[in-house]
Amino acid sequence: MYKKYFIVLEKTIIFLFIFLVFTGNIFCESSSESIEDEENIVYLYNEINNINDPDLLWELLNAVRDSEKKAEIIIALSKYGKGKKRTIENLNKYLMEMNKSFREGGIVDYIVVSACISAILELADGSSYPVLLNTICSGYPEVIAFEAQGAFELIPGNLQRFLLDVIEKNPDDEKFTAFRIVLNSDILNERLSILERGLLAEIALEYSLRADRNNADLLEMRYDAVLMLTRLQWKRANTLAISHYHYILIDFQKGIVTKERFIDSILCLGAVGNSDAALVLGLQLGLRNIRTERTGEFDPEIIQAIVEALGLIGDKAAYEHLLNVTILPYPDYIIAEAREAISRLKW
Repeated sequence: MYKKYFIVLEKTIIFLFIFLVFTGNIFCESSSESIEDEENIVYLYNEINNINDPDLLWELLNAVRDSEKKAEIIIALSKYGKGKKRTIENLNKYLMEMNKSFREGGIVDYIVVSACISAILELADGSSYPVLLNTICSGYPEVIAFEAQGAFELIPGNLQRFLLDVIEKNPDDEKFTAFRIVLNSDILNERLSILERGLLAEIALEYSLRADRNNADLLEMRYDAVLMLTRLQWKRANTLAISHYHYILIDFQKGIVTKERFIDSILCLGAVGNSDAALVLGLQLGLRNIRTERTGEFDPEIIQAIVEALGLIGDKAAYEHLLNVTILPYPDYIIAEAREAISRLKW
């Protein structure tokens, strides 16, 4: 019985062996060569402009070693990967890994980094915002950072939502860098509405006021937020602007911050402030008027900034302080500005 069983099994094995041989699945080469074969790599590289399969291009990218060839393959990927989520994710991850290596002191090929940025710009997907911001903050040469910022500004997507998330969740250097880009970018000032920029600046100021005051990145973001709120005349930030003013006043009196920062805080109150801000500035002007009357000493730039800010707010609570300016030994241009401010008060 067992002998008969083994005879049948032996015949079955022989049959399977013959079948596999003739179908090319064993001992015979497949019709498609491995991507790792050197000749196949060379052939595929020479045909990259005719390969419209992103997955095959991605395999080729991982197989080649030459930087210029990698760059060409990445550019080819951008032609055929648009709208293909996996290709975009792979490219984002590929650039992020190079950023990580560079930050840790590794050597990366700038030509490949630049090609990735160009490809990401061509693919134009909002999911690339994080890796582009990370690239800007990675310490690359200025030309690379400039390319990454250009792509960051131009790629469509919900940029405001991304920026709000950055301020709430990202490392401090990325918070500051992202906000500084918004502050200085003409392109983003056109892309983002006044409402979007105002909300972003308000949240940036609120977050930075809660942060450690010794944190250089968040301190700079705070100053930038004040400049944007002033520019936008964002009235919702009145309470935050008053808090910032008090911090700056103390630091200015201690000699920690410059007069320019103090004046910026005054002008911000003028641009966004209400009657509460008028009381704060009126008190400061009153104290400085007393000092001027007693000693004849004053700082004309600070006096002028306070007078200008009170005129912008237009609250009648400032009347007595502004009137005193007109009878004290201030320069004629400050007296003229005080009279102009008085004329703008609302009764």
